Amino acid sequence: MATGMLTVNELGSAVAEGAIDTVILAVPDLYGRLMGKRLDASFFLDDVAGGTHVCDYLFTVDMGMEPVPGYAFANWERGYGDMHLVPDLGTLRRVSWLDRTGLVICDAEVEPGPGAAPGAAHEAIAVAPRTMLRRQLGRLSEAGFQAMAGSELEYYLFRTPYLEAADRAYRGLNEAGWYIEDYHLLQGARTEDLNGAFRRHLAASGVPVESSKGEFGRGQHELNVRYASMLEMADRHLLVKQAVKEIADQRGASATFMAKWDEGQAGSSSHLHVSLWSGDDGQLTSAFAGEADADGTPGSDVFRWFLGGWMRYATELMVCFAPTVNSYKRFQAGSWAPTALAWSPDNRTAAFRVVGSGPSLRIECRIPGADVNPYVAYAAVVASGLAGIEQQIEPPAAFVGDVYASDGDPRIPTNLEEATDRFEASAFAREAFGADVVEHLTHFYRTEAAAYGRAVTDWERIRYFERG
Repeated sequence: MATGMLTVNELGSAVAEGAIDTVILAVPDLYGRLMGKRLDASFFLDDVAGGTHVCDYLFTVDMGMEPVPGYAFANWERGYGDMHLVPDLGTLRRVSWLDRTGLVICDAEVEPGPGAAPGAAHEAIAVAPRTMLRRQLGRLSEAGFQAMAGSELEYYLFRTPYLEAADRAYRGLNEAGWYIEDYHLLQGARTEDLNGAFRRHLAASGVPVESSKGEFGRGQHELNVRYASMLEMADRHLLVKQAVKEIADQRGASATFMAKWDEGQAGSSSHLHVSLWSGDDGQLTSAFAGEADADGTPGSDVFRWFLGGWMRYATELMVCFAPTVNSYKRFQAGSWAPTALAWSPDNRTAAFRVVGSGPSLRIECRIPGADVNPYVAYAAVVASGLAGIEQQIEPPAAFVGDVYASDGDPRIPTNLEEATDRFEASAFAREAFGADVVEHLTHFYRTEAAAYGRAVTDWERIRYFERG
């Protein structure tokens, strides 16, 4: 068991010793934020280890927590009732950056309806992001595979506290670095009070850390944690974001995971590394490993078909990888973010970079930004890759050279509206996720795009206030 993880019995001992007195029940929302409650730890052990209730509007609010009309799942007509948070006790852990606190990630379920038999089981909420991923992983398991994954998360650090940043309308912030610091140890040392704290606290809280490094922006950094089974990786992904923001806040600093924080600087990515394995937990073997074919494509048939399916359906599922209006401002030539759907061995201009060999052979998808919801993104990965295996979809030939200079490969959609149109029209998305999930997510993305369409930006004021 990783350092910081707890069993219920260990939690009970920690509560009895006074080492833990609070347990956070957290559930991922559609934006990829952790929402929930703080409970007295004794109350959790006595009454709530089997679950608690929260308002079902959490899957229908906007970024500012305003209820959004038009959802079938929850609305004013239905009275915004309760849903049940069921703790996944395998995620129970200490949170070392918070005083005497534990945390458990929950699945969201609905109560049995009126007239249900006593003891009737709860039903998983289809539109809950964790449910989306669980269902795709269930399909993958039925096909005889398990997925391993690793998220690489990038972020910008500022010496401006969050409250002051908000008062400044997020303009004129004090960047934590003053020149590009990619792999730069001197500049990186200047933020060790923050990045060092992130690494140490995550490692002590059940999130094993590999490394952190400077990135290609002023005050930009990347933090990598150990790969894991895909659901565990999605949980770790959100815990990284939560830790970085909360620890920075405690130290009078701030961090952002926006995909494109500044038009003049590199975007922040969340590259996804994925591989498939077969066998049982005691003896897993790589389903991707294999000899290169006659064209030089590495790996097994399963590897090629998984890559082929992922690439075939990527544009239809683009909203799952790029969920905000800001996501699409990152896709610029020469920016380290992809612009076209090509794959290539160890080529950072490609959307899909194939790395490793033998058991370490894996696919790195460079499409998602740091604003991605990992549960939705990984669900899309499994759905499209599994379709590739089932349909034996071959990937296109590997691209050699600068993909940015190519004009023959499918292009990544240029805005959220276009990507949402493709998702809504996708027969594949409806087959893979269900019509109810597609309709819910479509409304979510259209609401986000419409809010941006109504906004008056600084760019417009500078351009038109006097000179227009």
